[in-house]
Amino acid sequence: MKKLIGSSIVAIAAALSFSGSASAADVQSAKPVVQEAQSPWQIRVRALGVVPRDKGRVHQIPGSEMDFSSTVIPELDITYYFTNNIAAELILGTTYSSIDGKGSLHAAGAGKLGKTWLLPPTLTVQYHFTNFGAFKPYVGAGVNYTIFYNQDSDHNSAGVGLKDLDIDNTWGGALQVGFDYMLDQHWGFNFDVKKLYLRPDFDAKLNNATSAALGMDEHISGKAKLDPWLIGAGVTYRF
Repeated sequence: MKKLIGSSIVAIAAALSFSGSASAADVQSAKPVVQEAQSPWQIRVRALGVVPRDKGRVHQIPGSEMDFSSTVIPELDITYYFTNNIAAELILGTTYSSIDGKGSLHAAGAGKLGKTWLLPPTLTVQYHFTNFGAFKPYVGAGVNYTIFYNQDSDHNSAGVGLKDLDIDNTWGGALQVGFDYMLDQHWGFNFDVKKLYLRPDFDAKLNNATSAALGMDEHISGKAKLDPWLIGAGVTYRF
């Protein structure tokens, strides 16, 4: 019996010794999981609705008002993260707007004033909140410089309208709020709203029919208070 007990103890000790050696080998062979370092660069592609304020006037014409068309365009933005929370974003896109006369302009028959293309690159500095998991909201503020190109004057079927339309390029402020919802480390969805403060000056000439209808000189100037909302949704990719 003593021999049997002694043999059992030796067998158990040997088994425990083998198990401990195997566990130690497993621990030594297991390698720590190294998470892929994120790049500071990110891009987004969005469908962007451009909704102007629809306000403006011709200085020389009391009661004059202006209307600007809304558009939907593709837009690209490039973001660089300085830290997990602080980033800078540059948006790139171009849009088209038709300009219609309202108020006393419309009453005089000047319903169609012109059309122009706008290139409004906007740079914002953002603060990103990082304590909501996959939901990553942010706020931002920055500056916009809008370039007006391919400007054309317009008139109605009776010939009442403008000629020689010239809209000045202009600086403006920008405010921003939005969020990314990340599906994994790289891909996600984005929703973004910006408010641009955009108030360019313009010069033009009334064509003969409009000058006669209003009983005034052909040279006019004014200010367009566009102040558009930029409302976008799209896809995020973090490199």
